[in-house]
Amino acid sequence: MLSLIVHGGAWDIPDDEVPAYRAGCGAALRHGWEMLQQGATAVDVVEAVIRQLEDDETFDAGRGSHLNAIGEVELDASIMDGRTFRCGAVAGVHRVKNPIALARIIMDKSEHVLLVGDGAERYAMEYMMDLGDPKALIAPRERERWNALKHRDGFTSRDAFSGWERPADTVGAVAMDS
Repeated sequence: MLSLIVHGGAWDIPDDEVPAYRAGCGAALRHGWEMLQQGATAVDVVEAVIRQLEDDETFDAGRGSHLNAIGEVELDASIMDGRTFRCGAVAGVHRVKNPIALARIIMDKSEHVLLVGDGAERYAMEYMMDLGDPKALIAPRERERWNALKHRDGFTSRDAFSGWERPADTVGAVAMDS
């Protein structure tokens, strides 16, 4: 039985942004569903769906990610193959446009499970992944949000992650193939 679940993040999404989140999740879901119906593996579908969300600046993933305490995009991703229980993860990268693709390479090609920061980016270059300018990953909306927080009186690095009533997190997907 084919199955696919996609979510666009867990945070206090402003009401005026909800339609964009629904549209982006719907587009990713349709794309992934087509892949499943054409016989793609669940792990290929999950990677493709997450890449699509990472490329859409609506979401807190890839371009569009919330900025860290010093005003930079700092990306993480993980992926797991439920058949084999192999997994791969990447954390703290600044120049990888699609961290899910790097997590997939780590799962498929590395004896490691998690690579972080500069070491992860060097590993990406070994597999011919293009590393970009970290500033290109910053969506204008997120720069504006971060600047608004930064200009509060008494701003501390903890303030960069405040302002949401519930914890904030990134996108996700789960798939089951035939």
